Amino acid sequence: MAAMPSDRQIALGLAAASAGLLLGAFGFEYFADLPPCPLCIGQRWAHAAAIAAGLIAAAILPRRRGTIFLALAAVFVVSAGLALHHVGVEQGWWQGFSACTAAGTLGAGSVADLRARLMAAPVVRCDEVPWALFGISLAGWNLLASLGLAGIALAALRWGR
Repeated sequence: MAAMPSDRQIALGLAAASAGLLLGAFGFEYFADLPPCPLCIGQRWAHAAAIAAGLIAAAILPRRRGTIFLALAAVFVVSAGLALHHVGVEQGWWQGFSACTAAGTLGAGSVADLRARLMAAPVVRCDEVPWALFGISLAGWNLLASLGLAGIALAALRWGR
């Protein structure tokens, strides 16, 4: 039977998983020409925070072990919440922020106002799915991964040494 990983290994593993997800997102952006929308950027920040939290956790473990794994789980739950919001926008379950979706009407105004609005409009919309695997968007995969990582952090909290 294989030995259980240490708390440090778990914390580093969680940081590495977030780093992998973040590198994957950058790969899609730079190699598959799929630039991120504003909601994607928020999810990236959550994983950057998870990387930092995992590295800090590995450095200070075993002190405040419970707080550390609870904080890591919370970061992943936030990431999952951001991803769920993004999936909901993609699926039309709710409306995204005005910076993420197409404007409903242009409204009255001068040509200069219209031009300014068009120039300020985001290039990438959050309510469109540019890529999916098995019918699941990148945001959906991030939701599943973040929930899994939160589960690992909570399991480490419960069954750790």
